[in-house]
Amino acid sequence: MFYGAMVWDPWLIVSQIICLQCLYYLTLGILMSILVGTRVSRMSLVYFFDYSTLTTSTVTGWCVIVAFLLSSLAGAGIMLHLVERAKKCLDFSATLYIIHFFICLVYGGWPSSITWWIVNGTCLGLMALLGEWLCIKREMREIPISRLRSNV
Repeated sequence: MFYGAMVWDPWLIVSQIICLQCLYYLTLGILMSILVGTRVSRMSLVYFFDYSTLTTSTVTGWCVIVAFLLSSLAGAGIMLHLVERAKKCLDFSATLYIIHFFICLVYGGWPSSITWWIVNGTCLGLMALLGEWLCIKREMREIPISRLRSNV
């Protein structure tokens, strides 16, 4: 999508980060409304940014965890189309979760739950590794040259 010349373009990088962050939260919102919205009376930003909702002691907490894990898998697919380079997937994944950490810090305070750290670390790893694997798989495809030859 944004792939171009191999020069350092800060506007391109910032726009990719913003697009990735927005699409990640859109995906997370859709998954939260499906998995968590059916279990609670009212959805709010608490389920996105408060560390106390990521708990293994309730079924709703497990639904939040599953929504985060599935959104990280979807984020890898988003990176396949948005970033398009395997060597950039770790950087963009880490940037997404660092921004998410700071939003959580402002919204709900320091995440003191070990579950929050495990879930977000796992999501970061899943998104980076699956994104890299998908991008490598795309980069390693054969380039069809039959259309470049004239039919003899």
